Amino acid sequence: MTRLKVGVAGGGLIAQVEHIPNLLALKDRFALVGVSDPSATVREALAARFGVATVPDAADLIGLGLDALVIAAPDPWHGTLAASALAAGIHVFCEKPLCYGVAEIDGLIEAQEKSGAVLQVGYMKRFDPSYVTALDLVRGRGERLRYLSVEVHDPDAGPFVGHHPLVAGSDVPEALIAATARRRREQIEAALGFVPDDTVFRGFASAYSSALVHDVNAVHGLLDAMELETGDVRGAALFAGGAGGQGAVALRGGAALWTMTHVEVPGVGDYSERISLYFDDEIVELVFPAPYLNHHPTRLVVRRNAGSQVEATEIRSGYEEAFVRELEGFWRAVVEGGPNRNPATDARRDQALLVALARTAAGEAPAQVVTRPALAG
Repeated sequence: MTRLKVGVAGGGLIAQVEHIPNLLALKDRFALVGVSDPSATVREALAARFGVATVPDAADLIGLGLDALVIAAPDPWHGTLAASALAAGIHVFCEKPLCYGVAEIDGLIEAQEKSGAVLQVGYMKRFDPSYVTALDLVRGRGERLRYLSVEVHDPDAGPFVGHHPLVAGSDVPEALIAATARRRREQIEAALGFVPDDTVFRGFASAYSSALVHDVNAVHGLLDAMELETGDVRGAALFAGGAGGQGAVALRGGAALWTMTHVEVPGVGDYSERISLYFDDEIVELVFPAPYLNHHPTRLVVRRNAGSQVEATEIRSGYEEAFVRELEGFWRAVVEGGPNRNPATDARRDQALLVALARTAAGEAPAQVVTRPALAG
């Protein structure tokens, strides 16, 4: 079996909890060459815990003869790192959001097409066994959909990763911290097309582009299966100082509606995330666990009438980990030419909708919502 020489750019939470352990577990497919992080404290901890080579700068990884790069660095560096890797002919797996703005993603799509390398975005829900089953349940049923709801409340990751031996570095250079903040500000302003107030800025970066982006991507996949496209934005709000985000989007020319809400509730260590699809004769619901709780399967429940009673059926599709399956999918796309389930074109569509929601929330004219034909796989 072909092993890909892979590096991980960024040694933070998701790298420590998911990507590094999963790449090491998939040793028949990946050879982990090294991990980059600007914190010496983090590098020393990763080397001690995982036995991996570490370097301070992601650019150092690209020169190590990699086949693939996993990007888990702070969001404002995703585009630059992906572009550098693609220019070197290196396949890229990049955490979401790929970029904040559509124009930057367009540049990466062009770079990916020129290089011929795979560029996959880290939307793990597309690989969740229950989600894959839900796609089959709703396939072709768009004309019967009445309403689609996304509801998320979240205390942030703390309660669900505290049992891991995580290490955070307090020795990141001040100049790099400042550069990251500056890039975030510049990229968000360019993406939105105006200078947002603090609530819109934080809400777009967090509630929309860090949290609801997963659900937007998952819903887009469900809509593709139902042969539906998104319509006009009917409303949006960013609230709680940017810790909350809401949106409403027309479907089927306004005959159906998709609403979404995310709110961070830091004082309650409870997580709930559900996507509910209401058809005229059936309700299909996905209830996701907190993302970092491995071996907690997503619940898939179908409710329908059975004579004079309502029957609820829970479908258990397996216990495979979505974070592992997405890396396996990346390997298949690179080595076997398999389908890329999360291409950059999907990320473009997701961010285009989030930009339109943020502009609506700020009282600006929304940008055009971008759709794309369904892709195989």
